[in-house]
Amino acid sequence: MQTGGRGTEGNATPALLKGDQELEIMAGKPKLYYFDGRGKMESIRWLLAAAGVEFEEEFLETREQYEKLLQDGDLLFQQVPMVEIDGMKIVQTRAILNYIAAKHNLYGKDLKEKTLIDMYVEGTTDLMGMIVSLMFQTPEGKAKQNALIIERATTRYFPVFEKVLNDHGQDFLLGNQFSWADVHLLEAILMTEELKSDVLSKFPLLQAFKTRVSNIPTIKKFLQPGSQRKPPPDEELVAKVRKIFSF
Repeated sequence: MQTGGRGTEGNATPALLKGDQELEIMAGKPKLYYFDGRGKMESIRWLLAAAGVEFEEEFLETREQYEKLLQDGDLLFQQVPMVEIDGMKIVQTRAILNYIAAKHNLYGKDLKEKTLIDMYVEGTTDLMGMIVSLMFQTPEGKAKQNALIIERATTRYFPVFEKVLNDHGQDFLLGNQFSWADVHLLEAILMTEELKSDVLSKFPLLQAFKTRVSNIPTIKKFLQPGSQRKPPPDEELVAKVRKIFSF
């Protein structure tokens, strides 16, 4: 969910900050602007955490906060998420993720590896997008969507990653090189397990992958209680999001 209701997702051009503000942001932690929930920002939180980067968050609690960002011209396409980092205000989820992954050497060493990462990430993004959309479904719609998600996860997405790991016999999707694709896949696995705890029962290599990646120190820390990882959305959050973005 690229939230905000106006404009479409595409390539983004970061808006530059100015003067002292630019220097302050460059010297400080990245700052994330979104509501206090998962949505499209959660994958950004995951990637920053995996890279060992501390970050701050400004949660949108009111319509007025969102309108101020619009009035100030901070949202290039009138949508969040937005991240202030290295003197830029970057919008559009994929642009933000690309920047973080490249900056922290999680985006492969050459064009071929970047393309593989893009393919894997697009697959897991499709799966997680189905899960994120559940929060706006009716009870009847949720039941149907749940069944479709599990069917797609176990017949379309997880078999691909099981085969990748089996074909090269190494620890990560790119072999022995940990990348953004591994972070994204673990996030997708854990989200799907919230819907069906034994969803990996027929995927032993993904079970081992989940354990291995979950124990990387930066990720292990992010998975602990009290981290900036967000819980599944509840009805209160859904009502708040609808009020902020007027839909």
